[in-house]
Amino acid sequence: MTSPEPEQQRPDRTDTEEAAPLRVAVIGSGPAGVYTADALTRQRRVPVRIDVLDRLYTPYGLVRHGVAPDHTKIKGVARALRRILEHPDVDFVGGVEFGTDLTRADLARSHHAVVYATGASVDRRMGVPGEDLAGSVAATDFVNWYCGHPDSAVERFVLDAEEVAVVGAGNVALDVARILVKTADELRHTDIPQPVLDVLARSRVRTVHVLARRGPLQAKFTAPELRDLLELPGVDVVVRPEQVDIDPARVGTGDPATRSVSRAARTNLKLLRECAERTPEGRPRRVEFHFWSRPEEVLGEDRVSGLRVERTRLDDQGRLEGTGEHTVLDVGMVLRSVGYAGVPLSGVPFDENGRTVPQRDGRVLDEHGDAVPGDYVAGWIKRGATGVIGTNKSDAAGTVRSLLSDADALRSALPEPVELTEVLADRGLTVGDYEGWLRIDEAEGRLAAELERGERVKLGGWEAHRRALGED
Repeated sequence: MTSPEPEQQRPDRTDTEEAAPLRVAVIGSGPAGVYTADALTRQRRVPVRIDVLDRLYTPYGLVRHGVAPDHTKIKGVARALRRILEHPDVDFVGGVEFGTDLTRADLARSHHAVVYATGASVDRRMGVPGEDLAGSVAATDFVNWYCGHPDSAVERFVLDAEEVAVVGAGNVALDVARILVKTADELRHTDIPQPVLDVLARSRVRTVHVLARRGPLQAKFTAPELRDLLELPGVDVVVRPEQVDIDPARVGTGDPATRSVSRAARTNLKLLRECAERTPEGRPRRVEFHFWSRPEEVLGEDRVSGLRVERTRLDDQGRLEGTGEHTVLDVGMVLRSVGYAGVPLSGVPFDENGRTVPQRDGRVLDEHGDAVPGDYVAGWIKRGATGVIGTNKSDAAGTVRSLLSDADALRSALPEPVELTEVLADRGLTVGDYEGWLRIDEAEGRLAAELERGERVKLGGWEAHRRALGED
């Protein structure tokens, strides 16, 4: 992940513009949604007024609830997003769920256009027997837990298994493995909720197995994430030499396992080869990489007691196939991290295969391939769970270009929009606002000071958020 470019100075909007503002509702306050608001306010051709709506009382999406708490540099992105939400033509509306609290028909009264930027909020499944046993869970659930998502109860995880399998070879898989093997003292300076930190302090986890269906050159994690794991004190990271016994000179040529390789994969291979040369020192905790390993069955009766794994390879066409060789890992917990998927939005077309909203140049398309007037999409729900945080900036800019080119038609379709406050009142809704978020922000700062734990400690759960808002 990369940080966004420094924010450029924007001129203040004047009251002399003749045209009434184009009213735009953005559904989702993660990077895609906030960068959409940014692109709209940076341009000067069309006056705009933007409402950024979110189900949560807190903004920033995965920057707040998806980035691991020890990635403090990446979390600095929130400072740039904050400046955007504080623009005079942008309002944050929290605690309102699209499709439940507000419908598309409601927003059709108050806004000329709606941009869906809801991300990809659920995990993909492995599709193996035993996947639903107790102790077999989505890595997204674990991430939500340690990031303090209000939907996640602290009782969700107890971490009583000594060995855990993390299935996946992306950055999230490495984040999860790293949090599992770090000590509570190493996480104390972060914003991780105190009850979660207490559970991690009692954790019995000693060994984490990271499984990748393909080889080290096909892994999706980045070199910085890998380095973070390899350099952990108190942790032996084990890479089997035979799995990284690849001549760097052959990379980019030869069989399917070594050709069509990115520069990042070459760096990963170098780091993994160096790790394979180390002798484990018997440190308190351990991470073992298992490349060419495909989960075949989660074992157990009432809860996870093991994971049956098949060795894999690529055929001559580069397709993954099993070898018929099997092993069993003696794990008591399985965390699957095999990708994110979008979820359907009420009244919005959805592609079940791609788990995205069908679109062209950011315009939502109906079942006939025609643009749905006034409906747009940005971010992961538009393109799938790909790219880094900064990718959403150019993605949102593309959507905004389409929206602005439709401005005249959008205004003609809704000559006199009502205020969003009127729509909310008609629905009987009490919602949060940006000032409410600042109260939560301040409460988290005070908690950190009380606990002597750095700049912020997240409040966990909906009740804590409502207390900070003054609702309870």
